[in-house]
Amino acid sequence: MAEAGIFAVAILFGVWLVAPKAWSSARRLSPDMNLLMVVAVAGAIGLGEFFEAATVAFFFSLSLYLESWSVGRARNAVSSLLDLAPPTARVLYDDGSESDVPAAAVAVNARFIVRGGDRIPLDGEVVDGAGAVDQAPITGESALVPKEPGDEVYAGTINGEGTLTVRATKPASDTVLAKIIRMVGDAHARRAPVEQWVAKFARIYTPIVMALAIAIALVPPLLLGGAWDYWFYNALVLLVIACPCALVISTPVSIVAALTASARAGVLIKGGAYVEAPGRTTALAMDKTGTITMGEPEVAAVHPLVGVSARDLMALAASLEARSSHPLARAILSRAEADGVSVSAAEDTRTVPGRGLEGRADGRAIWLGSDRFAEEKGFGDAILADLRDRIEGAGSTLVAVGDETGVTGVLELRDRIRPDAKGIVARLHAQGVKTIVMLTGDNERTARAVAAEVGIDEVRADLLPEDKVTAIEELVATHDMVAMIGDGVNDAPAMARAHYAIAMGAVGSDAAIETADIALMTDDLARVPWLIAHSRRTMTIIHQNIGISLATKALFVGLTAFGMASMWGAIAADVGVSLLVVANALRLLNGHRIKDGPSGGEPVGEQMAKGAL
Repeated sequence: MAEAGIFAVAILFGVWLVAPKAWSSARRLSPDMNLLMVVAVAGAIGLGEFFEAATVAFFFSLSLYLESWSVGRARNAVSSLLDLAPPTARVLYDDGSESDVPAAAVAVNARFIVRGGDRIPLDGEVVDGAGAVDQAPITGESALVPKEPGDEVYAGTINGEGTLTVRATKPASDTVLAKIIRMVGDAHARRAPVEQWVAKFARIYTPIVMALAIAIALVPPLLLGGAWDYWFYNALVLLVIACPCALVISTPVSIVAALTASARAGVLIKGGAYVEAPGRTTALAMDKTGTITMGEPEVAAVHPLVGVSARDLMALAASLEARSSHPLARAILSRAEADGVSVSAAEDTRTVPGRGLEGRADGRAIWLGSDRFAEEKGFGDAILADLRDRIEGAGSTLVAVGDETGVTGVLELRDRIRPDAKGIVARLHAQGVKTIVMLTGDNERTARAVAAEVGIDEVRADLLPEDKVTAIEELVATHDMVAMIGDGVNDAPAMARAHYAIAMGAVGSDAAIETADIALMTDDLARVPWLIAHSRRTMTIIHQNIGISLATKALFVGLTAFGMASMWGAIAADVGVSLLVVANALRLLNGHRIKDGPSGGEPVGEQMAKGAL
């Protein structure tokens, strides 16, 4: 009795929300997945198979929960975007006075002040001051972008240094960030709900089975003079064997096992609707910064000039950057430490907004900055043209270092490409992904240099978020299944427009992770080809389970029609097939090895023990 009570509670919780939908579909004569599940549970209860009924109810309700949770999480993307732009702007009036005004109330052409470290509240044009702005949240650019009068700035970006006076060019409702928010919502609204094959099959299967059972019970006695009790018994046998318990379980239990295996591998798939999609991927779009690259600059080469050693050049550059937390400063200091260079902080250091740094060391004036900074100091000709072209052609950033006498050397900094990116792209091509495209806000030369190094097919550079959406829409129009991998807020609209989206979970923004259908909980791109293989294996097992279920049903339906089946045989076959499809599905739990090159990789359990996950 205790067991029956527990099973009854499980059945109740599994069907009490589904039963009204099943009743509605029955009244409309439009059988669906809900009706199929209720029929399966009712049939099992009628036979006294309470364990089987509880199992069906549990797995079906769990599957529905995962689907609804996925949709709810995706909708949170818009709310996370709203926190990017500050709610107020410090407006500068014609009489020189200032006051904080709600951003939504700032008129076009009004001027506002943005201090160093502040987020920019509105799109606008710089009219006074100079600085460097972190535009990664909007354009995805990996380095700070110098800004001076005449340059455009975007709401939600961060002013890194200097104070800017900006003229508002758009109202708060029409900024690039506001468009991103609208595009994410619109793209999700255009998503068609995934209707599983079993649900479609149920519309035909359920009424056919019921009609066939009625026919077996009535036709032989009425037309052929058969015994009523004998053919009624055969009709009950048909209902038992046709009870679609194994068929209903086959997909949800496989999906749950696949989701569990992917979670062990550090891949969060937000619901069963997105398990099948990776296996059918034909085109893949990738962001550059933080996806193909690490999103962290490094000193790729040191080019000393005029007889200065590489160590002396690094010591000079590091002394100026010793007190800075700028990303380029961290790269220079890391290289100095790796080279064993002793660093002494320069004196009287100051930032020249949008240009570089100045200071004093050993009684002489020293400086560091862009080639434009060197030109303004009258030393532009000291940087060899072929060196400048080689650095820019490689997609790197040129940093000149010098003193009052001229340029003493050049540092080449670049955003580090993920070491396994080339091998991963090759594996994706081998898996049948025909087109791999890079979408980035970085400049054309930098993007093409990175793409050429890792083997990417197409490059689209200098893109704003709306441009990325356009690029994805073009891919969607020409490919059966398009995926987008990204990590920034600027990627969110394009990710939402793709057939499915993958976020870099370890380095990605909240908006990208919430928008994505799949999140890589580490920044390991090797999980993408693993995901495709895992998806294909999952679908193979699902198809096996459906095939086993239907083949068994077909066999016993045939035997029943000729009066050769028994009730006990039907029950044994039904329960046996249910257990078989569950066992087959659970094989997916063993498929969580991440391959890393031709030699394979470590099981995720070992990676977790080492802190990799």
